[in-house]
Amino acid sequence: MEDIMTKEEQISSHADLLRKIDGQERAYVLIYKEGSELSECALKAIRKAIEDDEDKILYLVDVSKVRDVHPVYGITTAPTLMAFENGEFRNAFKGCNDPGYYRSVFENLITATVPAGEGKPQKRVVVYSTPSCPWCNTLKNYLRSHNIPFRDVDVSRDQRAAEDLVRKTGQQGVPQTEINGQWIVGFDQKKINQLLEIEG
Repeated sequence: MEDIMTKEEQISSHADLLRKIDGQERAYVLIYKEGSELSECALKAIRKAIEDDEDKILYLVDVSKVRDVHPVYGITTAPTLMAFENGEFRNAFKGCNDPGYYRSVFENLITATVPAGEGKPQKRVVVYSTPSCPWCNTLKNYLRSHNIPFRDVDVSRDQRAAEDLVRKTGQQGVPQTEINGQWIVGFDQKKINQLLEIEG
């Protein structure tokens, strides 16, 4: 357990946060509430996700002690994992997710948007793709253009995911998208709009 703890640093104020992430290409900050079941769940999953990554440092902001960080970035719920690039706030990932989800966040495979208030709960979106597939890129760009957070699984590098895909849908081709347990084969814009409640 010791080796994990050395990768975590508590943040005492917004100024402290800015000091610590200064000069870092990427930095990750978990807004959490000590003693909250959901926050403990997120912290445990993130620790699992970074256990094999020697370089990853997780900065922790306990909202019951530090109150000047989350309002600056419009964060209204804990836990929320914040991603910074070169000191700029880029993305926010709410709630407790599985370690695989956080691994994808750290590998920069998931894109999300800066939250603009609470709105509707986020839907779980997983895109199965390959780097050489033009429709996969069209689909992912479409989701990004509508600020839909998603997890991208490259089935050319993940044999188990490729096998799971065929087992679940009976299809080998990509892209395939899972939205809250419902499957879409190919870039079916109408169905994507319907399931994600995208206007137009």
